[in-house]
Amino acid sequence: MEEDGRRRRMVNGDDDEYTEDGTVDLKGKPILKSKTGRWKACSFVVVYEIFERMAYYGISSNLVVYLTKKLHQGTVSSSNNVTNWVGTIWITPILGAYLADAHLGRYWTFILSSIIYLLGMCLLTLSVSLPSLKPPECHELDVTKCEKASTLHLAVFYGALYTLALGTGGTKPNISTIGADQFDDYDPKEKKYKLSFFNWWMFSIFIGTLFANSVLVYIQDNVGWTLGYGLPTLGLAISVVIFLAGTPFYRHKLPTGSPFTKMAKVMVAAIRKWKTPIPTDTKQLYELDLEEYAKKGRVRIHPTPTLRFLNKACVKTDSSAGGWKLSPVTHVEETKQMLRMIPILIATFIPSAMVAQIGTLFVKQGITLDRGIGSFDIPPASLSTFVTLSMLICVVLYDRFFVKIMQRFTKNPRGITLLQRVGIGLIIHIVIMVIASLTERYRLRVAKEHGLVANGGEVPLSIFILLPQYILMGTADAFLEVAKIEFFYDQAPESMKSLGTSYSMTALGIGNFLSTFILSTVSHVTKKHGHHGWVLNNLNASHLDYYYALLAILNLVNLVFFMVVAKFYVYRAEISDSIKVLGEELREKTSNQVIPRD
Repeated sequence: MEEDGRRRRMVNGDDDEYTEDGTVDLKGKPILKSKTGRWKACSFVVVYEIFERMAYYGISSNLVVYLTKKLHQGTVSSSNNVTNWVGTIWITPILGAYLADAHLGRYWTFILSSIIYLLGMCLLTLSVSLPSLKPPECHELDVTKCEKASTLHLAVFYGALYTLALGTGGTKPNISTIGADQFDDYDPKEKKYKLSFFNWWMFSIFIGTLFANSVLVYIQDNVGWTLGYGLPTLGLAISVVIFLAGTPFYRHKLPTGSPFTKMAKVMVAAIRKWKTPIPTDTKQLYELDLEEYAKKGRVRIHPTPTLRFLNKACVKTDSSAGGWKLSPVTHVEETKQMLRMIPILIATFIPSAMVAQIGTLFVKQGITLDRGIGSFDIPPASLSTFVTLSMLICVVLYDRFFVKIMQRFTKNPRGITLLQRVGIGLIIHIVIMVIASLTERYRLRVAKEHGLVANGGEVPLSIFILLPQYILMGTADAFLEVAKIEFFYDQAPESMKSLGTSYSMTALGIGNFLSTFILSTVSHVTKKHGHHGWVLNNLNASHLDYYYALLAILNLVNLVFFMVVAKFYVYRAEISDSIKVLGEELREKTSNQVIPRD
């Protein structure tokens, strides 16, 4: 368990004026609680996220269509190029988290990365606008017969995409962490606000996503790609200006050194002393003075029995003198906590691969269906709007009703635990893939009945038959994605919050790469020995129903794995008594509502 918050108050002084969690202003000075942070500061961060999400999803949602229609790529190659890029987008936050925690701090890492992000967006807009940077138009139904993009075309386009990806590596892990940092964990009132922060954070994300998936996707399909990419670029520029406007109100946490180096030192020291016995008296273990942590705005952590082998790193011997031979107890416990989260992280890879289908195969399915409503044609990628709407509605219902109902039964301020929320999301993912498989089987049957298998023509079914899988994906996000972000932030040690946040993004990154691997493997294996193959450029001759059924089975296996690792997971001790205070208030409120019997 971590040190009592009272000692932090003794260091910071007047607990009515200054924050107690070690946050400071940009100059590193103690910061007034009444004039900074809370929802006032978060409002700038949340508005930034609305515009930034509009920019990102304005590119990613319809990217598979651009690769198909403008760069003339087939089903597997276009889908894999999207998931490889999106995977990189979500992997680079590890680098951004490292820079923030070890060197620049979250604010300056974010500002530098935003400049790179904006440069990538500008170059991308240029590449889709100039005729010399893309192949000539082609209206063949089979795009593989069209003229391929040249090396120059691909170099400029992918150069812009991956420059953008590098920029997001510094913005994604830090912007949500900056927002969460605006609430003091030692203040019960602010802690209560923080419990709702990630719900409303996701709400803001999907407002931006809603605009991108509806308005921007329509503009790209029906007006032009120049305007369709130019507007997200302008939106990103506006979002950075909005973030900068909130600078006077932000609370900041100082860099505390490289978390990777710290963790490596712990593991090397433990391995070096693998034969050394651990003393039964924990006071004999090496630890820094309380003041060393207090002056950096951190807390000291007591040793725990889990992952006991790592405790050898803080056993004092004649040959150990710090560095890579001896680590303090707090560093050991921080390392343990990051390692304890890894099995949960692994359990989120498969559902992240399912999310990748929204912008790839789901869109490809939509292209084959009747998209007309009168004289209006629905852009296939715009069905992602229903993921957003479902997510928005479910987050509000969850926060306003579900949590309050469950609090009566569980006495948990969150309603249910974070891992229980993740588990519900995993179950919904299984249902999604089963429904997607059945829907695709129905689509293929209708295509066969109308003789559309060979020519790959439009199937006389409304695109809205895909709605259930889109709507349920939004419902799953309301449980899984929100809980995942909050879990990895909440459970990370105080000095490794950016790294903890990057865990949730790493899951999405690896999930996209996993999607690439699964799709490529299935496509290759099912074509062996003269077989027709499950995933072809002509979806009417493919068997996506089998592919989705395979994904449902993978989700089921993953759910079993998650239930096992969740059962043995040990939650991090709260750094203050705020969560206990909230729990006691909730129990007292509940007991007061009970009518006594005569």
